[in-house]
Order: sequence, then C-alpha cells, then structure tokens
Amino acid sequence: MDVRDAVEADAGRLSEMTDAPTDVMRNLVHDRTVRVAERGDEIVGFVSYDARAQTVHVTQLEGEPAVCDRLLEEPVRFARGEGMAVELLVPEPDDVVQSAADDAGFDRVGSGPLFEGTPTVKYRLDG
Repeated sequence: MDVRDAVEADAGRLSEMTDAPTDVMRNLVHDRTVRVAERGDEIVGFVSYDARAQTVHVTQLEGEPAVCDRLLEEPVRFARGEGMAVELLVPEPDDVVQSAADDAGFDRVGSGPLFEGTPTVKYRLDG
C-alpha cells in the first residue's frame, strides 16, 4: 500500500467512499491536508486533517482497519514533528476508526458533539 497526497482528481473516489458530493470532497482536498492510501491504482482509504491552536484535528478517516491504522500515522507524525496534540472525533459506532485510534495510542477523553444526530467520541493523543 502506498500513501500520497490527494489531488483534485481523487474527489470522485473520495465521494464514493463517503457518500458526500464530489464538489464537497474537491473542497476538502483544497482546504485540508488529505492523504490517500492506494493499492495498485485504487484508492482504498483516506485521512484529512488540519492544524490550529497547537492541535491537529483529524476531520475524516476512511478505509478498512489496516488502512486506517496506516493513515492515522500521517497526522500523528506531523503533530509530533510540530510538538502538537492530535484530536479525533469518531461517530458511534465506528469500530474501525475507534480501533485505529486505540492502536495509535489515543486516549478516549469524552463525548464529542452530535453530527446529524449521531453521537461522537473524542480521542486525543498528546504530543
């Protein structure tokens, strides 16, 4: 599996993975750091994140368990290099992303906000 920066042409595949409109995913690629995981020529997962106020915020993480584990390394590596913490909101139930957070050493720090009526769990990894 290879991991690379996302480009605008990836928006269609990211849209398929999330059921979000293609233009929303295109904006995501422009507005945040987005890394995609590929097997051969197929995108099998992605992570998006941004940094503000001494914290890297993971905004989306998609893929099968091993892919999510690998992709979560990207914002963690960036945060460690900058001396920042990482935060991740995980919709309940999302066992794949929760497991990836646990595997990466994140601590469950409480409930997060509701997104479209879905409760979230807040995870944090201090730098």
